Amino acid sequence: MPVILDRHLREQIARESNDFPISFFENELSELPNREGPLHWHPDFEIARAERETLEYQVGQERILLQPGDSLFVNGNLLHGVKQVGGDAPDPMPIAVFSGSLIGPESGVLHQKYIAPVAKCASLPFVMFRRQDERCGEVHSLLDELFSCLRLRPVCWEMRVQRLLCSLFEYLFRNLDSLPRCPATRVQLRSQVRVQQMLAYIYEHYEEQVTVDDIARAASVSRSEATRCFQEYMGCSPVSALIRHRLQTAHRLLHDRSVTVQEVCCACGFRSPNYFAHQFRKLYGYTPGHVRGLGE
Repeated sequence: MPVILDRHLREQIARESNDFPISFFENELSELPNREGPLHWHPDFEIARAERETLEYQVGQERILLQPGDSLFVNGNLLHGVKQVGGDAPDPMPIAVFSGSLIGPESGVLHQKYIAPVAKCASLPFVMFRRQDERCGEVHSLLDELFSCLRLRPVCWEMRVQRLLCSLFEYLFRNLDSLPRCPATRVQLRSQVRVQQMLAYIYEHYEEQVTVDDIARAASVSRSEATRCFQEYMGCSPVSALIRHRLQTAHRLLHDRSVTVQEVCCACGFRSPNYFAHQFRKLYGYTPGHVRGLGE
């Protein structure tokens, strides 16, 4: 299932039921070109595990390597993305995305006393659980059971999932003062909001002829500040981010054989088919026609 974002760069997460707000994904990397997902954000918590290969998670400005067996908890409302950086086959990478309301309603004592302190901790964007760290054994055991339960859906699986997530937050709350922190300055927080605003503009207007000035105006900043923010968070210019999103969208559209390569080129904001083909090959190492011909 591809990552689908709304105009505010929030991931649109398919829910089987809003009454039990959790989603489970697996083998997502196999469907992403270059096994890399776009930066996005959502208000829910996320917990993911590297199963067999090395993954790189970006959370805000931080980049974290996950070795096989390592797990990562990502707090809500933070820009994040993942890519596989090693191995020949896509890592299965189980991911659970869930709302704190699954443990208890926001107005209730459980949420206010145990969930909110974690969710509102600006210096705790993520928590790493290394497989080799004996201190994390409790968490690894409950995550083993959580992913298995979400995958197999045994009898009373919802009750078990809720119990396991309660245990996870009990661990986070009990160890809140000792967990490694990543304090963010006001400038960093402001930059993240600006990047979100500018990326949201790119996601909404990529089909059009977009300029750096257009992107900068989306966050009410100058061209130089827009460039600084993108370099800080994405390591590229605003134009490069725009082109990358166009190419990621084109890669997905090329699987639809009812549209031609020329139509995909135009639909993704490229005026020149030659320029489109050149940029596509530069990013993916093969031509648009290769995707169409082999169904990659």
